[in-house]
Amino acid sequence: MNKGNKLYEGKAKIIYETKDKNLVIQHFKDDATAFNNLKKAKVEGKGVLNNRISEYILSNLSQCGVKTHLVKRLNMREQLIKKAEIFPIEFIVRNVATGSLTKRLGIPEGTILEKPLLEYCFKNDELSDPLISKEHILTFGWATEKELNLIDKSTLRINDILCGMFRAINIKLIDFKIEYGKVWNKDIEKKEIVLADEISPDTCRLWDAKTEKKLDKDRFRKDLGNIIQAYQEVARRFGIMPEETNISEVNFGKTVPIKFKKK
Repeated sequence: MNKGNKLYEGKAKIIYETKDKNLVIQHFKDDATAFNNLKKAKVEGKGVLNNRISEYILSNLSQCGVKTHLVKRLNMREQLIKKAEIFPIEFIVRNVATGSLTKRLGIPEGTILEKPLLEYCFKNDELSDPLISKEHILTFGWATEKELNLIDKSTLRINDILCGMFRAINIKLIDFKIEYGKVWNKDIEKKEIVLADEISPDTCRLWDAKTEKKLDKDRFRKDLGNIIQAYQEVARRFGIMPEETNISEVNFGKTVPIKFKKK
């Protein structure tokens, strides 16, 4: 399918229009970012791996009855997806305490939570994606109570499925973030809510089940190195990447801070 004009470019992906008003092409970039773009670099091959891993995970979720925006993978870097009106909310599920949760509440790193913790963040880079409550979402009309209840239920079910998928390849799913959007369903002639964006080592924290080696973007955030090797390891364990590959580790230049315009 031919790409049309660029509709949107984010930190990790570019969205292009197609001849079908209800479909767009999602292109995975090699950009790695952290701390709301304050740290960034090019990681050759990251987009290829995230495209393949996300397609595999979303396809498996679809087989379990989860509605997603994915139509098909087009090539090494691109997917055909349904055009969605994205909710301005990141839905975060935590199974183990780490990252910002430990900093906010003083909980020891690696504490296993008694049950999955669902959190919400308002999608706004200039505000650093602040943590919000259900009441914020309802008060400001970012989603209705009915929509939010449906999404919460879907998110916890997705967590159950993903935990099983990763447990089967000896990886712990520590936490992850996902997004949802509304797409037009011509069969029922109305919009429906679907899982959007991506699920990959960029959006999950993944630890090896035995060694607790990090296999996700924390390797970039914390300057642990071997980022591509970690992403490759996830793909290999899923059986979606050959042992031999021409994607190699990248030597990073200096990280580049983003400059905000004064208002």
